[in-house]
Amino acid sequence: MLGPQHVGQRVVVRRFVGIRDERPVFSDVLGELIEVGETHFTVRARTGAVRVPRSEIALAKTVPQRRRFTPTEAIEDAAAAGWPAPETARLGDWLLRATDGWTQRGNSALVIGSPDLPEAEAIDFVEQWYRERGLPPAMSIPVPLFQRLDDALERRGWTAKPLTVVMTARLLDLRLPAAGAVTLTEAPSAEWLAAVGGRKGPLPDCALGVLTGVPEVRFAQWYCESGALRATARGCVADPAGRWLGLSLIGVDEQYRRRGLAQQTIAALVAWALDLGATDCYLQVEQHNEPAVALYAGLGFTPHHVYSSRRLLPGA
Repeated sequence: MLGPQHVGQRVVVRRFVGIRDERPVFSDVLGELIEVGETHFTVRARTGAVRVPRSEIALAKTVPQRRRFTPTEAIEDAAAAGWPAPETARLGDWLLRATDGWTQRGNSALVIGSPDLPEAEAIDFVEQWYRERGLPPAMSIPVPLFQRLDDALERRGWTAKPLTVVMTARLLDLRLPAAGAVTLTEAPSAEWLAAVGGRKGPLPDCALGVLTGVPEVRFAQWYCESGALRATARGCVADPAGRWLGLSLIGVDEQYRRRGLAQQTIAALVAWALDLGATDCYLQVEQHNEPAVALYAGLGFTPHHVYSSRRLLPGA
C-alpha cells in the first residue's frame, strides 16, 4: 500500500465501484499522488483531483515514470512549441491544439508518447474534443513510429493528407551563402503578413498570435531595388533547452526565384540562432514538394522522419 513517502509519484489506484453479474467491478485512477489521508487518497488524474476512500481501494501502487521521448518525439515536441496554438489540452503526452481552423499543425492532436488510454478510447476522446470546438478531428502522427495508430485511423475512415517530411541539420554544418541584404525583425510587418498571405492564403486574426507567441522569434525579409518585399521566412527558438531553430514560411516571389534568396533568409536566421546558443535546425515540408526538398538537401538538411496528417471529415 502507498504511504506519505510516495506523494508526488505517479501511481495507479484500483477502486471498487460496484457489482455486475455477481462480480466485482473495478476502475483505475492513474496520475500523481498528491495526498495520503487517514480515510482517503487523492490522485491528480487527467480529469482533475480524484479522492478515493480507503474503503474502496483494492490496489494502490507506483507506476514507472513516463519514458523519455525518442529523438523523433523530441523534435515533434520542439516543433509544437514553435507553433503555439491558442487553445491546447493534454491527453497523456498527446497535445491537442485548436487555432480556429488555421493550419493542420495548429488544429490537430500531436501523437507522441502515450495518451494514458487504450487506443480506441484515445481516438474517441480526440474526436469529441474537436467536435466540441466545431473543428474536424485531426491528428499529426509520426510514422513509422506510430504506424499502428495511423492504420487504425485509416480503418475508421480518417482521410490522409500528403505526408510531411521533417528535415534536420546541425547549424554549423549547413552550406549557406552570406545573408546579404536580409533584415530581421522581432514582429512581422503588415507587408510581411500580406506577402505570406499572398502565397499561403489570407491569414486569419489568430495567425499573428501563433507567429509571435514564442519567447525568441525573428521574421526575415528581403526587398528588391524598388523597395518591394520579395522574400520572407520565420525562425524561432522555442524548445526549453534552446537547442532547435525552427524554420517556416520560407517563400520567394515567383519572378525572383533561383537567385539564392531563400538561402539568404535562412542564413540570416541561422546566424541569429547561433548567437542565442542553438545548435540544430528543423523544418517541415510536404514530401511531394520535390523542388523544396532538393533545395534544403543542397543546404545540408537530411530527412529525419515523416508524419501523417489525418482528418475525420463530416459524414465519415
